[in-house]
Amino acid sequence: MSRSDVTLVSAFIAPYGALLVAFVLHPIGYALWMGSTPSLYADLLADPFYLRSLFNTLLFVGIGVNVKMFLALLLSGFFMRRRRWIKALLVVFVVPWTLPAVQVCIAFRWMLAGEEALIDRALTVLFGVDGPIWFNHWSLALGANIVAYVWKWMPFWTVIFLAGRMAIPRDVLDAASVDGADGSRRFLHLTFPLLANLYLVCTLLSTMWTVGEFTTVYFVSGGAPVWTTDVLATLAFRYAFDAANPALAVAAAMSVLPLLVPIAIALMRALQTKAVQL
Repeated sequence: MSRSDVTLVSAFIAPYGALLVAFVLHPIGYALWMGSTPSLYADLLADPFYLRSLFNTLLFVGIGVNVKMFLALLLSGFFMRRRRWIKALLVVFVVPWTLPAVQVCIAFRWMLAGEEALIDRALTVLFGVDGPIWFNHWSLALGANIVAYVWKWMPFWTVIFLAGRMAIPRDVLDAASVDGADGSRRFLHLTFPLLANLYLVCTLLSTMWTVGEFTTVYFVSGGAPVWTTDVLATLAFRYAFDAANPALAVAAAMSVLPLLVPIAIALMRALQTKAVQL
């Protein structure tokens, strides 16, 4: 390669390298440096809001991911049926995932906020009962966050599992039907074992994404009542902007690494196992 070619390649790569350093490597390195002070983690453990937010994060991730994945797997079997109205219903079902997350979460909040909200009015009209003040109770507010999260993201994973089911050879399913296996037995002994690795990979990947979920909690419950439904992502935001303590915010975000690293390792091993099988 001539000197002019090297110069041309360098001139082409240099702007992208500068952007990578300025907007990726430098912010990450600076954040790691800010969160490297051990005293910050002592301050976190002394803060009752941090411990509650950590507990909320574990509940939000554990319940939200598992419920979402289980329902998505079941619904993927429903949408496998070859009927036109089911195909049309699939299009409607996917709509929440296609909408921007902020608008979806704000709309979900306004369905619950206030006595004139949609859910409370429906309870009054249909059952003659007054709905609760959803965001005045920790369990109801956290439950609203989880339901909104599942409703928003379940269609995406349903489509993934639907594609996985469609990849199963039809001859295998027909042979199981000839052998007398009904729908539930085909699912337990044939479909689920064939989708087990896909289910595991999707669950691990979804868990990693959900640990840092900010939008749902911030725009649905907003941490109500009184920061008690915050997760680590929203608590870090409050530390950085409300309390003007960005170092503590970085420490709060980095404190989740002991959970993410084992999940990432398990995900890589699951992918390697799948590659070896192929």
